[in-house]
Amino acid sequence: MDQKDRNFRRYEEGVSINDWELDEKIFQQDTSYKCPTYVHRTPPCQGSCPAGEDIRGWLNIVRGIELPPTELTEALTDKDLPEHADWAQYAFERATNANPFPAIMGRVCPAPCQDGCNRNEVEDHVGINAVEHFIGDYALEQKLSLHEVGADTGKKVALIGGGIASLTCAYQLRRMGHACTIFESHDKLGGMMRYGIPGYRTPREVLDGEIDRVIAMGVEVRVNTKIGVDIELEQLEKDFDAVFIGIGAQGGSPLPVPGAEAATNCISGISFLDAFNDGRLKHSAKRVLVIGGGDTAMDVAAVARRLGHITQTNEKDRPENVVLGHTVHDVATVAKRQGADVSVIYRRPIEAMPATKMEIAHIQQEGVQIRGSLAPVEVVLDGADRAKALRVIEADWSTGKMVIKEGSEFDIECDLIVAAIGQVGDFAGIEELDNGRGLIDSDSYFRWPKREGIFVAGDVVRPHLLTTAVGQASIAARAIDAYMSHENQAKQPKVDVHHFSLLEKLRETHHEPDEYDHLEHRGTDHAAYAIHNYEDRSETQIVPADELFLGYFDYAARFNRTENDITGKNVLGHFDERIFGPDAEQARTEADRCMSCGMCFECDSCVIYCPQDAISRVKKSDKTMGRYVETDYNKCIGCHICEDVCPSGYIQMGLGV
Repeated sequence: MDQKDRNFRRYEEGVSINDWELDEKIFQQDTSYKCPTYVHRTPPCQGSCPAGEDIRGWLNIVRGIELPPTELTEALTDKDLPEHADWAQYAFERATNANPFPAIMGRVCPAPCQDGCNRNEVEDHVGINAVEHFIGDYALEQKLSLHEVGADTGKKVALIGGGIASLTCAYQLRRMGHACTIFESHDKLGGMMRYGIPGYRTPREVLDGEIDRVIAMGVEVRVNTKIGVDIELEQLEKDFDAVFIGIGAQGGSPLPVPGAEAATNCISGISFLDAFNDGRLKHSAKRVLVIGGGDTAMDVAAVARRLGHITQTNEKDRPENVVLGHTVHDVATVAKRQGADVSVIYRRPIEAMPATKMEIAHIQQEGVQIRGSLAPVEVVLDGADRAKALRVIEADWSTGKMVIKEGSEFDIECDLIVAAIGQVGDFAGIEELDNGRGLIDSDSYFRWPKREGIFVAGDVVRPHLLTTAVGQASIAARAIDAYMSHENQAKQPKVDVHHFSLLEKLRETHHEPDEYDHLEHRGTDHAAYAIHNYEDRSETQIVPADELFLGYFDYAARFNRTENDITGKNVLGHFDERIFGPDAEQARTEADRCMSCGMCFECDSCVIYCPQDAISRVKKSDKTMGRYVETDYNKCIGCHICEDVCPSGYIQMGLGV
């Protein structure tokens, strides 16, 4: 078969591919028809981040690989700032492109990015949340502002709920130039960050500082305003160009066993935490049972241990009466409190609990007993309306499914039962939004499918992480912008995150390509209007560990943040923050463990090992992140060595035959 026939028909009938001489097709001795191209792909940390943060980007900034713009460095030179001011501010700007709450996320996010980190294949993941903790705290200390507001578009958006979803959506919309008004039923913004997570985990000065930055972008706020009660949803639709719903899921699912509904001292975990964070609940009960295995259950157990109990002499002192809003604890009684006996009951084995491992370890250190493989059967009542015990039954999970052990029921005595088994939204006055499961339906762009102009994101779509709400709200903001601009909704990329853009980086460093004159040209391999020797696959590909040269990386122990020593002996009344963030040097050392998956980090391996000297560094005057080396294809023989020794998987052999 001649070459012409091969182009038309690759194989003859009955010819096996093994009849081809594949070593001649790809390799001839040490040469091939393939040459290196530099391929940007998404790292798995970013692919695992629900907020889609450019984690590799700000880690490379912290470690000193990607340098801040000259203008930023010069602007900070004459100021009384730390030596690390330029890279710390630049890292903050990169991190907040996706997520305006780095100080909060660095503290409470369970960091699924770290589970996906390719460094796990070497020894241990990079301490991503520790570095983010540093970035967030530095920005608060230096009172840094968020990104600039866009040019006014004349469009207005109403955002219902003042939690992380609405705040993130408002932040992204203000960057686009749209006016935003947040309507919040509480007297303060923050949603679950304020009312669902204990203050010792999200310190109020940190939370307020990060929220204030968003409001400072020109976001109007109306607190103590409940949509559906104080203002009708239909009125918002008339007054605004679009409506975003971020009401969260601040109602708890009831315990679905006999006796639970009648017991006044059987309450939800969400209500318990709301009463505590609102300052109403000052002490708990002597024997507390927490049902559930998620982070909310861990928070309830930890708070109950810290609150302790008092010898109750009045009906009003019972914690359920405070949680249900019937009374408020007198702060003077706190001096009388004693420790509380707190247990967590979970129907699956302890190792299957969805809560963060760190949170599980913390509550155990603080004296909480966790009992797994126990399923609630009945709330045992003492009289008509109070629980005196929880009846449970043992479960066997050895087959992977729950098998009840008949006859294994027993009672666990208690004074308070807190069920942290699910969340639902509050739809009073806006019942039409309820999908029948206590949540709101949406499409992949977070549009409400029943009516145009209404968008939704966060826990009210699917209760999950704070970072999940951030990522959803960013997508919703893009959808709102397209809707108000009367543009077709752009197709979502396969990997929908905040990608590094080489073109934007070139513009930032004044290396952008010349403007294309749209005329026909020949010999364009060095044309100044194009980016050469580079391919961006970040919207479709995540780089796996097996495409990295892991042998390049030496063992380096992960940095562990120091913690307050809180045990069962000193937990009572201990409301100080538990985890302390790294300093600048520690953050930089930890960031240096990043393998920069899918992006060059200037190790010079390809330059050193190329046998033909075909790969060289670009001129210093042309160098920037993502453009550090180039290939002379007149010298390249396609030996694949550069690809083999590239630690980050940035080099791929291509160009074909």
